[in-house]
Amino acid sequence: MSNQDFAISSYHHLITTRPYDINRVVISDLHLSADEPALVQAFLALLDDVLVLPNVHQLYILGDWFDAWIGDDAYLSLSATEQKHHWLTPLITKLTELKNKGCQSFVMHGNRDFLIGQDFCDSFGGQLIDEPYLLKLGKMTYRLEHGDALCTDDKRYQRFRKVMRNPLVQWLLLKQPLYKRQALAQKIRSQSALDKSAKSLQIMDVNEQAVTCALKKVDGLIHGHTHRPACHQTHLALNAKARSQTLEFKKRYVLGDWRILDPDTRCEQVQAVIGLALDTQISSSFELVKFEWPTR
Repeated sequence: MSNQDFAISSYHHLITTRPYDINRVVISDLHLSADEPALVQAFLALLDDVLVLPNVHQLYILGDWFDAWIGDDAYLSLSATEQKHHWLTPLITKLTELKNKGCQSFVMHGNRDFLIGQDFCDSFGGQLIDEPYLLKLGKMTYRLEHGDALCTDDKRYQRFRKVMRNPLVQWLLLKQPLYKRQALAQKIRSQSALDKSAKSLQIMDVNEQAVTCALKKVDGLIHGHTHRPACHQTHLALNAKARSQTLEFKKRYVLGDWRILDPDTRCEQVQAVIGLALDTQISSSFELVKFEWPTR
């Protein structure tokens, strides 16, 4: 598994020079919360762009849309007045505009927001999707997933993931009062920060064998989670048992997390590596591009 030369294009250059070619937008790891308004505003800015791009008909959010999600009822149970002033409402309004324009939003669970339900997605006409999800781009089939399931070297996290993704455990969690769920979410975030400081970078990255397995029946893999945006090229043996092996080359695209640069400055700059599907009369392709807000 090798890292291909990674020359990334500018998102803003692409949407101004090739606006008619873009038909899908793929993002991940926004980690939105009321505590980071700059990230929320950056996401709203992206949605404004998608609204005016003439041929975009699908938006994919591949997990960790929110820094934490304790259940749909945390928002949906609010009164109309409370919702009016809630930080989530502008997002719902903008995503509803996208739906009315003809752009469908697809939401996948991440390791921070696995309690998002279809009820919340219904508030803006979105669709909750399971992972892995297969996306057809021209003649190519891509596997979409959050990416944490690929980090199989982190045995402790995989045990935690298996427990928290159990439907019975989630049902029990959602039966707890909101204040208890909020406290649990804070405890999980704190523990996650401690774990990251103690674990090696290799353990927290994807496992090569897991990637190879994920790529076997598809043409490419798109995921987030690791916060290490890059385009990797994986070599797969088509006839592993033969003496003379034929190698097949498949790409793995890693989306970036949304991060605030120089958070202590008066004007916070948000940067992320996102994915765009492009379709021309000749071919279809997928590219990673650098998104920045505000535009420099």
